[in-house]
Amino acid sequence: MATAIAAKTVERSSSIDDAMEVLFGKLDEAIDDMESGRVQTIEEAWKEIDSI
Repeated sequence: MATAIAAKTVERSSSIDDAMEVLFGKLDEAIDDMESGRVQTIEEAWKEIDSI
């Protein structure tokens, strides 16, 4: 039982680490876009969201 719990904890931690890596990557892209002047208006963003 302890082995199953330990395996589950490691798997969950790995998933969180992976998710954080993706999140920080997206944040870096967004910062780069803002610094380069590549931004959307709020209207463009809502149109993109509505098309999903």
